[in-house]
Amino acid sequence: MTLLALHFDEVTIRIALRRTPTAHALLKAVPFESTIQTRGAQVLFDCPIRVTPEDKATNIVQPGDIAFWSDGSCLAIAFGKTPTSQGNEIRLSYPCNICGDALDEVTQLKSVKAGTRVRVEFAEG
Repeated sequence: MTLLALHFDEVTIRIALRRTPTAHALLKAVPFESTIQTRGAQVLFDCPIRVTPEDKATNIVQPGDIAFWSDGSCLAIAFGKTPTSQGNEIRLSYPCNICGDALDEVTQLKSVKAGTRVRVEFAEG
């Protein structure tokens, strides 16, 4: 299992990558830094990879899913309702490739503000 760490100031989220083409492309880009944006209970940030939507791309996610939006080239982590959610679901604006799973509680991201820098690097197993 390949682990990455996403460092947002005081919050670190470790993720386990899935075995997908998107995760493979992400591995080649690590380490990198970006600036986050927020959208409802979601953080997203630019990622230096280009991949196409996978067969199982979806816009309905679970807390802890690490999603990659191909058209926007960004990673998204939703931990609650977004502006496009309906009912109790967590809905992203666009179908995304799910490329990893958070190993830490993603509700910690509530404290992360737009404009915060994120550093993505390999994590210790």
